[in-house]
Amino acid sequence: MSAVSDIPARAQGSAVPVAPSLSHSDPLGNPFLRTRFALPARPHSYLRRQRLVDHLDQAFDTPLTLLNGPAGAGKTLLAAEWASHLSPPVGWLSFDGGDHRPGLFWAYVLQALRACGAPPSEAVGTPVNASRVSRRLLSTLASELNDRDRPVLLVLDEYDRVTDPKVAEQLEFVLHHANRGLHLVLVTRTEPLLPLHRYRAVGELTEIRSAELAFTPEEAAALLELHGVSVPLQAARNLVDRTRGWAAGLSLSALAARESSDPELYLKEFEADRSTVADFLLAEVLKRQTRETQDLLLRVSVLDRFCPDLANALTHRIDAEPLLAGLHRENAFVERLGHSWYQLHPLFREILRAHLRVRLPGLEPELHRRAARWLRRHGHLPETLAHSAAADDWDLAAGALVDDLAIGRLFTGPNSHDLAQLFSHMGPEARSPATDLVRAAHDLSHHDLDHGLASLRHAEEQLTDDDRDLAAARLSCALLEALAARLTGSPPQVEKAAETAAALRQEVPAHLLDKHPELTALLLTHVGSTLLWAGRFEDARAVLNTVADAPGGPSTEAPREEAMGHLALLDYLNGWPGRAERRALAAVSETDRPGPPRTAGSGIGRLVLAAVAVDRDELDRAQALLDQSADLPSGTRDPVMAAGHAFAAARLLMARGKMRAAVEAADPAVPAAVTSPWATSQEALVTSAAHLAGGRPDRAAEALRAVSGDQPVCAVEAATIQLAARRTGAALDLLDSIHAEERTGPAVSVRAALVRARAADVAGDTATVRKLLTQALLDARRERLRRPFLDAGAWIRPHMATAPLLGLAAGWLTPAPALPGGRPGPPSPPPPLVVVELSAREHDVLERVARMMSTEEIAADLCLSVNTVKTHLKSVYRKLAVNRRGEAVRRARDLRML
Repeated sequence: MSAVSDIPARAQGSAVPVAPSLSHSDPLGNPFLRTRFALPARPHSYLRRQRLVDHLDQAFDTPLTLLNGPAGAGKTLLAAEWASHLSPPVGWLSFDGGDHRPGLFWAYVLQALRACGAPPSEAVGTPVNASRVSRRLLSTLASELNDRDRPVLLVLDEYDRVTDPKVAEQLEFVLHHANRGLHLVLVTRTEPLLPLHRYRAVGELTEIRSAELAFTPEEAAALLELHGVSVPLQAARNLVDRTRGWAAGLSLSALAARESSDPELYLKEFEADRSTVADFLLAEVLKRQTRETQDLLLRVSVLDRFCPDLANALTHRIDAEPLLAGLHRENAFVERLGHSWYQLHPLFREILRAHLRVRLPGLEPELHRRAARWLRRHGHLPETLAHSAAADDWDLAAGALVDDLAIGRLFTGPNSHDLAQLFSHMGPEARSPATDLVRAAHDLSHHDLDHGLASLRHAEEQLTDDDRDLAAARLSCALLEALAARLTGSPPQVEKAAETAAALRQEVPAHLLDKHPELTALLLTHVGSTLLWAGRFEDARAVLNTVADAPGGPSTEAPREEAMGHLALLDYLNGWPGRAERRALAAVSETDRPGPPRTAGSGIGRLVLAAVAVDRDELDRAQALLDQSADLPSGTRDPVMAAGHAFAAARLLMARGKMRAAVEAADPAVPAAVTSPWATSQEALVTSAAHLAGGRPDRAAEALRAVSGDQPVCAVEAATIQLAARRTGAALDLLDSIHAEERTGPAVSVRAALVRARAADVAGDTATVRKLLTQALLDARRERLRRPFLDAGAWIRPHMATAPLLGLAAGWLTPAPALPGGRPGPPSPPPPLVVVELSAREHDVLERVARMMSTEEIAADLCLSVNTVKTHLKSVYRKLAVNRRGEAVRRARDLRML
């Protein structure tokens, strides 16, 4: 039965006493408080927000309008400022914490109508009983409102203080039967007990809620200006992020910042719990709650998000679900995330955490521990780790990481840097297999073999003595063993680790393996790198291709990048510079995204690009690439990385004629369990070339004893040195020892052809010389291999000056022939070798760079910010492996991208 119909029969007849329509007191005999009918004054710093005013104007099209938001959201001032510009009749009624029984409520509503110039007739009457109101009064009022030529707009402010459900039913009755004669605006913190769904379904409800009430960064900046605080838009944006655009938080912060010598710094770093914001939230939100609800809010303040079950775990109660639902409904700074998850407003959370330490000292670590245990049971690993660390329970944190098979996340993935930072606070007192594994991972990732292996051995000893099913921990050990084998250059050890891992994979739940593909990718990358170091190129290629071709994902980016960098090095060592460049560019482009510094993969890619640039006689570009790789966290203990840097640097120094420096740079000085044949050969070649340049041909030949046909690129370079030392037979023997296999590329064939051509030149066989040079030029032109011809010596020049060979070299090795009129002809650039495409916007930026436009001019021309243009330029530099604008333009033109 409705509150309107639930009236005693005697109260519905004509015998009911009715007070005069003009009254100066309520049913209790108290005078009406005129302040409750007056529009609140707006402060001088009030900011009119036109978007909200425009939305409020829709109130004239709907019978009901709802402004619903938390305390301090600016609801009242918005409604008051809007109402002050409207034509009458506009009634205003504010509710306080007093008595709001039906009779009192309607007495004040009727007085609000009188105050705004829309007085009800004497037929309506006035309630005389504070607890009830007659049907006749409500029906007569609704009828009179319905008959009005000009509708009344009535604003009920702080309507959330009216909690009697009878009042809600009566109000809905009047609103419904007043038809278009009444436009009702409710300003409230909570959901009113009205059938909003019905109004919403037929388009008769205007709603402005918290999200719309929140200030935008631009509005926040304007509000700060009104308070006398001028800050950049980014500072206002940061403040909005922290306050969620909450009006009171912005205003109170602005008032405090105005007193600071550095307002921008204050707004960035102010302590919420020591500000007037804290006073406001504690008084307006926390202290309004029951003791049980206050306890709940204090305890969940240690959480970034929570659900009822998690909240119950922290409170040891079972009533969190209704309490949280009520807090959200009341706009008590508890925000719903969906799927029964909630979060506290950021400022409210800061203040509650500080209040927790005062009211319940010493409880915070235990709350974090309870949260960590609940989150671990329910599979929320990142939050488990964060709360375990906050509780200083490192056994729990490390155990969760290892049990989840997530130890690979310390090496790769978007959060690897944050995870490593989290465990960097772990002290030596934490001693469990899991904590030792985490220590080993940290030390090995920083190439600290001594400490890393000590922690790993200690973990393995404990796992051996443990009878529990610890397959995940043992598989983590296998991964770290593979990394240690890679850093020590030990193929037997890495293959043993791989075999152990393959067996343990059968014991680990399949869903964990699917969840953490990075573990397998990292393991195989370590295997492939170690096999490459040992010169087992085909075995290494097979393993690395498995990683590079695996489905992508954030957690496997780093191992995929490393695999591609290693594959690029394999291509280069097999004589395929173009293919190596494409692979290396793909590896380098993997770093073209935000995030922490990558591992060695992009470094290897840049080293390969540097070596290719030397072969093409692009020495400045090679130096820039070497400088870039030196800035990466590559680690001097990684044998492949160290050797790659050594031979690339040595080749560049040789190309510049700095033989003594080249010999010093050629030795990677990395201790390893096995000797790398290709690293040894590269060092021998540099040493031999230095001896030859110093006029010591015998010592040059002696240095080449370690070079064989098993390393084709090294073999042909050794043959070149042997021939220069006048050892034609030894040179041809080296060439004959190379097996004619598909895996050797043009870098091998070009250099081999030049050695044989010189041998033919010595023998006076001009026809053979020119035939061999023709083939060498054809192969080299496709790859733009210039160094082999530049290093060949004086004997080649007469042959290159002949017509057929001169035409083959024109435009890429020698200047293009002149056109009629004496002008040099355009070069014939080779087809582009780059596979990493520039985005459309990057291409737009690069085109304007080529037109010599400044960053500011490009930004204005493309309607972008200067910072966005700089970001695009950095991306272009990475993709083209250059450091400067001019180099980027030249490189793009070489690749026919401009």
